[in-house]
Amino acid sequence: MVIAIFRSRTNPEAEAEAEPLRARVQEIAESMPGYISNKTFVAEDGERVSIHHWESEELLRAFRNHPVHVEIQKFGRKKLYTEYSIYVCEVLRESQFPRSRT
Repeated sequence: MVIAIFRSRTNPEAEAEAEPLRARVQEIAESMPGYISNKTFVAEDGERVSIHHWESEELLRAFRNHPVHVEIQKFGRKKLYTEYSIYVCEVLRESQFPRSRT
């Protein structure tokens, strides 16, 4: 499994355009082979952090290269984001603690 972490700040002037694009990217991700899940958090200072789980780096790369996603990426660099960072990490170990609810 690989995890992609996307940290970003949106240009306030483009915020109205951001949400429909985020929804479209989510639709694309969910339609792609290898997609497991993602969750986004927004800090008080406006930074957004999205954590995406994928079965493999190859399948994540296919999402990155999806033609519509590529166009949205270009728009993001041109107008939407004031900054962003992407980290792609391979999961070396995983442990979980699901407390049973009885």
